[in-house]
Amino acid sequence: MAIPSGASMHITIRIQFAKNLVSFGDIATAIGQAGGDIVGIDVISSTKTHTVRDITVSVFDTKHADLVTDTLRKTHGVKLINVSDRTFLMHIGGKIETKSKIPIKTRDDLSRVYTPGVARVCSAIADDPSKAYSLTIKRNTVAVVSDGTAVLGLGDIGPYAAMPVMEGKAMLFKQLADVDAFPICLDTKDTEEIIQIVKAIAPAFGGINLEDISAPRCFEIEERLKQELDIPVFHDDQHGTAVVLLAGLLNALKIVDKKLENIKVVLTGIGAAGIACTKILLAAGVKNIIGVDRHGAIHRGVEYDNPYWNEYAQLTNPENVSGTLSDVIEGADVFIGVSAPGILQIEDVQKMAKDPIVFAMANPIPEIDPELAEPYVRVMATGRSDYPNQINNVLCFPGIFRGALDCRAIEINEEMKLAAAEAIASVVTEEELNETYIIPSVFNSKVAEKVREAVIKAAYRTGVARKEDIMFKAE
Repeated sequence: MAIPSGASMHITIRIQFAKNLVSFGDIATAIGQAGGDIVGIDVISSTKTHTVRDITVSVFDTKHADLVTDTLRKTHGVKLINVSDRTFLMHIGGKIETKSKIPIKTRDDLSRVYTPGVARVCSAIADDPSKAYSLTIKRNTVAVVSDGTAVLGLGDIGPYAAMPVMEGKAMLFKQLADVDAFPICLDTKDTEEIIQIVKAIAPAFGGINLEDISAPRCFEIEERLKQELDIPVFHDDQHGTAVVLLAGLLNALKIVDKKLENIKVVLTGIGAAGIACTKILLAAGVKNIIGVDRHGAIHRGVEYDNPYWNEYAQLTNPENVSGTLSDVIEGADVFIGVSAPGILQIEDVQKMAKDPIVFAMANPIPEIDPELAEPYVRVMATGRSDYPNQINNVLCFPGIFRGALDCRAIEINEEMKLAAAEAIASVVTEEELNETYIIPSVFNSKVAEKVREAVIKAAYRTGVARKEDIMFKAE
C-alpha cells in the first residue's frame, strides 16, 4: 500500500523490539506496507537483547496514523511504547510568549521600569495621549480577536478551541512583519458585547485584526468598530482573502491578455469572503460580476431575507440574469469559488469563455478537483498549499498591518487594499509569470515589505496617515 497523495502530518512512534524475534528491516517493511513513509530514525537505547527507537513516519491523516500504529502493535516482537503527533507536540504550552526588551538587574533598573520612575511616563501620556505610540507597545501591537464561530473549515468550535489558530496568526505577524500580535478569544457571541469589549481593550493596541467570526455578525462588528475606533480594524477572512484574490487575478489576466473591465466573473458563496472579494473586484474595475449561492444567481427583483444580499444585488449582475451556476457560467472568463466542495462541474468549465481562469478556494476540498479541471482551464488557483497558485491570506495581513502601524493610519481603506494587491502581484516578475506561478510564495521575503510600502503610500495619498514624515523608515 502506498502512502496516500498529499501526506500532511508526521507521527513519532517509540518502539521496543526484541533483537532475536524481529529485525528493524522487518519493522520498516511493516510500516511501508501500511502506507507509512519513514522520515527519521533515532536510537534511544540498545542492549544485547532489546533496542528502543523513535521512528518518525509521514502519514496522511489520523486514520492513516492509526493504521500504521495498529500494524506495529500486531508485529511479533515489537512493543509500542508511545505515539507522539509532532503537530500536537508543537502546541504544548502554546506557541507564543512575551519577553522583556530590557533586563532588570539592579534596584535602579527596577525604579525606572516600574515605580517610582514609571509615574513620570504615565503623567506624560496623561497630558498627551498620542505619546502612547512612542512610550508604550501600542505602536507595534495588534489584537487578533475571535469568538471562535467560524474557525478554518471547522465552524463554530468556540473560543478555547480557536486559540491555537489565533496563536498561529500571532506567530505569522511576528515572523513576517515583526508585529507583536496577541490572541484575544472572546467567550461571547453577542455582537454588541464583542464591540464593547474590543473598544475597551483598544488603548493597548495599534490595530485590530478580526478573525473567524461568522457572517453576518462579522459585517456589523467590523463596521461599528471602524466607525468608533481611531485605529485600523481589519477582518482578515473578508479582506485578506479579497486582496490576495485580486493579486492573483491581476497576474492571471496578463497571461490570457484580458482586461478587468471587459471580463465576466461568476462568484459562488456570498458570505463574508465572497462579498469582500466582489467589492474589491468592483473597486479595481470589474463591471460584470454575478454572485451565485445555493439558490442560484443573486439578482434584482427578489427580496432576500439577508439584507446584505439585497445590497449585493444592487451592486452586481448588470444584466440581471437568473438561474443556476451552470446557467450563468456560460461565457464567463473567470470563476471564483469561496463556497463548497465539488459544486463546479467539468461541463460548467467547458461553457466558459476561451482561456478560462478558475479560482476554486474552498478548503480543504475545492469547488472542482484541480487535476480534473487542468485540461480545460488556462489558469487554476486554490486555497491549498499542495497545488500551484495558493490564494493565502498570509501574503496580505502582515504587510498591511506593518504599513498601517508604521504610518499610524486611522483605518485600512479600499485604496490601501488595492495597493496591497498590486504590490503582491508585482513580486512575480514578467520573466517568472506563468500559468502555475501567478502569486508569490508565502515565504517570499519581498512580499511583506512591498505591501508595507504600498500601503503607506496609499495611506498618505488618502489622508488617513497620522505620522508626519512620509519618508520615514520602520522604527
